[in-house]
Amino acid sequence: MFTFLVIVTVLVLVGFLTVAAMRPEYSHFSVSELSRRAKASKEYAYELDRQKRLGDIETFLRTISAILFLAVVLLLIVTFGWLAGVIAAVFLAILYPALARIKLIKTPALRLYDAWEPRLLKIVAKLHGLLEFLHDAPFYGPEQYRRFDSRDELAELIENSRDVLSDDERKLMSTALAFKSKTVESVMTPRNVVDFIKKEEFLGPLVLSELSALGHSRLPVVDKDLNQVVGILHLRDMLSLDNKRSVTAEKAMEPKVYYIHHNDTLEHTLAAFLKTRHHLFVVINDQRETVGIITLEDVIETLIGRRIVDEDDIHADLRAVATQEGRKNNSVAEHVDL
Repeated sequence: MFTFLVIVTVLVLVGFLTVAAMRPEYSHFSVSELSRRAKASKEYAYELDRQKRLGDIETFLRTISAILFLAVVLLLIVTFGWLAGVIAAVFLAILYPALARIKLIKTPALRLYDAWEPRLLKIVAKLHGLLEFLHDAPFYGPEQYRRFDSRDELAELIENSRDVLSDDERKLMSTALAFKSKTVESVMTPRNVVDFIKKEEFLGPLVLSELSALGHSRLPVVDKDLNQVVGILHLRDMLSLDNKRSVTAEKAMEPKVYYIHHNDTLEHTLAAFLKTRHHLFVVINDQRETVGIITLEDVIETLIGRRIVDEDDIHADLRAVATQEGRKNNSVAEHVDL
């Protein structure tokens, strides 16, 4: 009799560990994506129905596992007595998750589940009401975890979606995500490469030719230096200027100047461009010193992740020019950087 009880206990224990090792495999598609694909494919329609029932299967397996565990405990007590049976049951309760992960148990358990899954789906479909009642807590499957707790996490997903998104689409989405955190200083044209004209300069044919060669559509007009910007000169408006009657930059300029702080975000800057309908802002620091300029074009380029080069541009990237030129600043033969 004792041998028979031991054999039955072992068989029930193996059955319990097998059920505990069973895990349904979830689709890597979300339910919403499966719903879209199911309209054109019976295969995806089946997968959608399967995905919706996996929560019930989890509950069904958990319930069967609990019943088998109670059966093992009772058999242990009947076979080995109260003391030894209870001790064995406690150890089993602690160790069974690790035992269920042993390859010798897990591999055949998963194969058995794959073979039985179609039948299980039919069973849980009939027992849906009962299984829903047995849910001791909301079921959390992969669908509920399709959320993002940071922009970096979403950016990582975009970067890894090479099979779905093209390189241009990934770049556009990544730059759009980073747009909010970028500041004016990160994209502005630095002061040392800003072209400008003094307000008393006469706009004769020679000067206009030189200004046109700079490749800009707008230039800051200054009084003494870039810390005193007094207006904006629209060079394309100069095409209609009477060459026989030269005027100064001060008379031809637009006197309204918009300033923006170098630490302001590009999101704020874009809103300011749209509000003012202006295309160039002078960038200042805390001491209201001019540190550069920023254009609507600079902001749009950062937003879409690619440069906008028109026929007037001489340099594709003035920040690169500023970096190159900056290497020559304060670089005497005997210098020490502290």
